[in-house]
Amino acid sequence: MRTISAATISDAVAGLCGEAACRLPAGAVRALAAARRRETGPRARRTLGLLLENAAIARRDGVPVCQDTGVAFVWARLGQGVRITGGALGAAIDRGVRRGYRGGRLRASVLSDPLRGGNTGDNTPAFVHVELVTGDRLTLTLLPKGAGAENMSALRMFPPSAGAREIAAFVTETVVRSWANACPPLVVGVGIGSTFDGAPLLAKQALLRDLGRRHRDPFYARLERLLLAAVNATGIGPAGLGGRTTALAVHVEAAPRHIASLAVAVNLQCHAARQATVTL
Repeated sequence: MRTISAATISDAVAGLCGEAACRLPAGAVRALAAARRRETGPRARRTLGLLLENAAIARRDGVPVCQDTGVAFVWARLGQGVRITGGALGAAIDRGVRRGYRGGRLRASVLSDPLRGGNTGDNTPAFVHVELVTGDRLTLTLLPKGAGAENMSALRMFPPSAGAREIAAFVTETVVRSWANACPPLVVGVGIGSTFDGAPLLAKQALLRDLGRRHRDPFYARLERLLLAAVNATGIGPAGLGGRTTALAVHVEAAPRHIASLAVAVNLQCHAARQATVTL
């Protein structure tokens, strides 16, 4: 049994907040640059160039890539050989988010009550999912999730006979409905299977994959290519101004389901596909 202190976890999360907000992952930068090379229209090329310039300034000056620094979604992969000392995991993560957002002067976007409001002032609580895994390590991935793309996400319960064609139509319909509101070019997370509540979590998990890395199953890798082609064929383009690049990538995650139901969720992520990971 290996011990990790709650204080160590808080320190790590505080660091992740600033890193994720200000430093666009290298894979996202490469994808934007590749998209700019592929575009033929001057408006789309100019838009992608501005996004790359913005990411470079944010990294250089240590300022947020986007003013909406989002809610702090944390995916915690907790090894069963880990014992946390000095406090609970959730409380330790919240302390880290509190320090990271206040210290980094990141925008506080969390309301304490969904209808009555009341900003918590420090972007807590974080939204935490814990996955138990083998081993004696704790891996924390922080995804600052802004509202523009999140608001355009969708869930649909399909008849169990539905297939790739119906799913592709739903994904494309979701992207078209969002148009410029989700700040394209997008990363599109698609969750297929599980249950009504499980499919959206799969879609969110899909956004944590390294940008553009294909699904390990060739069947779903082909589906990802099909969906990406369908989304980019809409012509929405960067910032909704037209072009060949409406999405940088489509990532699919799938899970077992009931024989009589098929849940499909689409969780959109904007061009600022921010995230940061640490393993303790």
